[in-house]
Amino acid sequence: MSTEIAENPLPAVLQQARTEAVTSHLPYAGGVMPQVAWALFSQGLAQLVDVRTTEERHFVGHVPATLHVPWATGTALSRNPRFVRELEAKLTPHGGKDAIVLLLCRSGKRSALAAQAAAKAGFTQVFNVFEGFEGEADARGQRGHGDGWRFYGLPWLQD
Repeated sequence: MSTEIAENPLPAVLQQARTEAVTSHLPYAGGVMPQVAWALFSQGLAQLVDVRTTEERHFVGHVPATLHVPWATGTALSRNPRFVRELEAKLTPHGGKDAIVLLLCRSGKRSALAAQAAAKAGFTQVFNVFEGFEGEADARGQRGHGDGWRFYGLPWLQD
């Protein structure tokens, strides 16, 4: 997919995501597949923000050089009431609320909620990374066998 990024100017990729977001009535700028997120991030065209818990990043793995702002914390996944403030603080050196931001969680669900909250707070170019880091659980209740960042073989580390 990174060749699609090279062949299409960045605004076209983002415009397609925005158009699909409007059609789907999403309250944020849109979503991109993990391969597109990696291409944008690795080319320095977007900030990748992991919204999973510290524990998930540590034990399951994380994408190197990403920012981390947890949407929820602890094993009970209690909503982080400081999420928007922390996101803005981390993004200030990268363009603040106008930075191109790609939010990543386990399956793309929490990051969609985080994108919605960020957009409501005035972030203008916040996108969800579809499928997340691990993807959806399969029939056996296991993740990573059919979709998600790791399934596609994109770069990641584990502590």
